[in-house]
Amino acid sequence: MIEKKETVFETLNSLDVNGHTDTKKSGNVSLTYLSWAWAWAEVKKLYPEATYEIKQFQENRYSPMLPYQYDDLTGYMVWTSVTIEGITHDMWLPVMDGANKAMKSKPYKYMTKYNGEKTVEAASMFDVNKAIMRCLVKNLAMFGLGLYIYAGEDLPEEPPAKIYEVVDKTGKIRKYDEPTFKAIVEKFSKLASDSYGATEELQKRWGNMPIDEAYKCIGEYIDNTKQEMEEENNG
Repeated sequence: MIEKKETVFETLNSLDVNGHTDTKKSGNVSLTYLSWAWAWAEVKKLYPEATYEIKQFQENRYSPMLPYQYDDLTGYMVWTSVTIEGITHDMWLPVMDGANKAMKSKPYKYMTKYNGEKTVEAASMFDVNKAIMRCLVKNLAMFGLGLYIYAGEDLPEEPPAKIYEVVDKTGKIRKYDEPTFKAIVEKFSKLASDSYGATEELQKRWGNMPIDEAYKCIGEYIDNTKQEMEEENNG
């Protein structure tokens, strides 16, 4: 049987990043940040050919290339691009202060409901640099790494539980989750050994099979052995 290879998203989305996050609270809002250094290191371990790009812009052909776009009304925006296994995703992020307010080239004030007037300081290159690295982490989330952080979840999404359907001797379909079905197959295998002479080698072979296939093989073994025993007794 050929096993399906996990996609990039499935691989990265299954990683638990909780031990590498930092939570910052501003007012009544708590935001979780993932370490960009850890995130990029994990991606490179799994996909050594992965690359990222920090987008650069210029106002006109004579101006220098800068790692942000700026608008007097809305503030600064940074962009990154990540390529993994031939797949490229772009991401963008505003340059924000600790209260997640957009930063501009000059300080400005705004009113809050409970704390009165607040000031957003002018953005510096330090703020731009922080935003770029946070943008990179958000970009990696598009490939699955730490995506559940942005969904407000505490843990990675669990894969759906596999359900096995078995038709019993009366023709009724019974459904079991994997742990329950595995326990049934183990008891079935022990019955085949204790009552119908199944060898250790045969039990080992069943143990290496997918459990639904093992269930079928053990059932056939018991039915065939039982029939042989009845024929011997009748003979």
